Amino acid sequence: MIQRIVVIGKTYRHTHRYLEIIKILTKYGFYDLVAASGFDILGFLGRKLVYKKAGDSILSLSRWERIRMVLEELGPAFIKFGQIMSTRGDLIPSELVNELKKLQDSVSPFSWEVTAPLLEKELGKPVSETFKNFPPIPVAAASIAQVYKATLMDGKEVAVKVQRPGIKRIIDTDLEIMFHFAKGVEKHIPEMKSYNIVDIVEEFDRSIHKELNFLIEASSIEQFTNNFREDTTVYIPQCHRDYCTNKVLTMEYINGTKISDFEADGQELLDRKTIAQRGAELELKQIFEFGFFHADPHPGNILVLPENIICFLDFGMMGTLTSKTKELITSMVVGAINNDPDRIIRSLLKICETSGEIKMQKLELQITELINLYFHQKLENVYLPDLFNDFVEFFPQNNLKIPSDLYSLGRALLLLQSDGEMLDPDFNISKQIEPFFKKLIKRRFRSQKYFNDLMISSEELLLLAKDLPYEIREIIDKLKNGALKINIEHKGIEPLINKHEQISNRITIAIILASITVGSSLVILANVPPAWNGISLIGLLGFLAATIIGLWLLISIFRHGKL
Repeated sequence: MIQRIVVIGKTYRHTHRYLEIIKILTKYGFYDLVAASGFDILGFLGRKLVYKKAGDSILSLSRWERIRMVLEELGPAFIKFGQIMSTRGDLIPSELVNELKKLQDSVSPFSWEVTAPLLEKELGKPVSETFKNFPPIPVAAASIAQVYKATLMDGKEVAVKVQRPGIKRIIDTDLEIMFHFAKGVEKHIPEMKSYNIVDIVEEFDRSIHKELNFLIEASSIEQFTNNFREDTTVYIPQCHRDYCTNKVLTMEYINGTKISDFEADGQELLDRKTIAQRGAELELKQIFEFGFFHADPHPGNILVLPENIICFLDFGMMGTLTSKTKELITSMVVGAINNDPDRIIRSLLKICETSGEIKMQKLELQITELINLYFHQKLENVYLPDLFNDFVEFFPQNNLKIPSDLYSLGRALLLLQSDGEMLDPDFNISKQIEPFFKKLIKRRFRSQKYFNDLMISSEELLLLAKDLPYEIREIIDKLKNGALKINIEHKGIEPLINKHEQISNRITIAIILASITVGSSLVILANVPPAWNGISLIGLLGFLAATIIGLWLLISIFRHGKL
């Protein structure tokens, strides 16, 4: 009962926003989804009274086009959600991915009258005391923040990223509604469970809250700088920590050339092939040596400086690979090279979550087909986008969920392939990957590693042998005293309990309804005052209450299709 009250409280906390979202969903032909999910807070008459029905011109568009249009109309938080989900082809259909890629993060910049007080509050000083020069016009504006070019007191030019006022509150509100809607859809519409809607919202929640904290991005810049301190082929902008907070990020302003602008005049000194190769090597070094990499290396986030030096920008989206994950990737590569599907399956089941039954025979057959298609040739001849697309389809077909870090890795490699092709038509990222895989395999099978692993295992065995007699004695003592407890977890029983609770509630309401009806009849027959036209008013009120409760119960039953 308490849980139900909490849910109702969450539903009505932001009533205005709920109504706005429902209106827009209805406008684009998704009212049936709203009603089926239990998301309609106005009930049965809501559509007739408030919501505008979708027109024929809108309904003639595909479902995926209408979803994109809904996100565009719902505003910045939903646009950002769509943009992030456009990179997760393993979680949503490919048709929807193509539509979401069309979303534009085009929002009006907020005014200097808003920026100045925010900067003063965050940095603790007036802008004039912190910066030597701070032009009030931003050089870029997006849904989460906008960027200004300014000058510090010591004359250094900096890029100042300022978070959009109130954006966190807006995103938190919309996330709460997204979770409520996603859970309702998965609960009431069984066929929608295959789309993993709750997982999609959770992925967005993790991603967007990291991006909203600019101190995380500042730490990423510093870690990046430490990793490449000795490398002269890459330049990392300096982060000015004294001018950074959760909502303000200040970093060195870089004048460079975007790789998409190489057709412009004056770029004769830049070597396309060198830049493509160097950029790929730097990203692969981040992935396979440091396990910490730039997860969004698209053309707008890479600048080229004189002498073909690469400069990465925007460190809000970073990927991380643990040592264990790198070992499992190496194991899968070795399995593919040696035509060993069992090895690949073992590694996959260790690294992936499952969303249903795993059919081992089907899994082995599809892995064998992928090995035959891609790994009976030199790795440099494999076209990575084709391999990645086949793998994205392979995972959901076998009820496997790609971990977000692995998907970030795959997406980063695809962007590198696209960037490389823009510079060099003959570029193939697979050729660049091969030496890194060889290093990983060599490192995996070197004798020193086996010796270290053996020492760790021996230490664990010694600790186990030392603690085992005490643990066994404790279990025996508990058995003797009758204090041994076994925890049993029931899975799948919650829906049954909820259904029984719903049935009990309806029976209780029906009994109360019958009691009110009978009681009101007795009151009218007894002519209990006060009376109206010779009929007891208390009895009439009882009949009115019974009618309202009865109609509410019938509407609830009709709405859920359970007559």
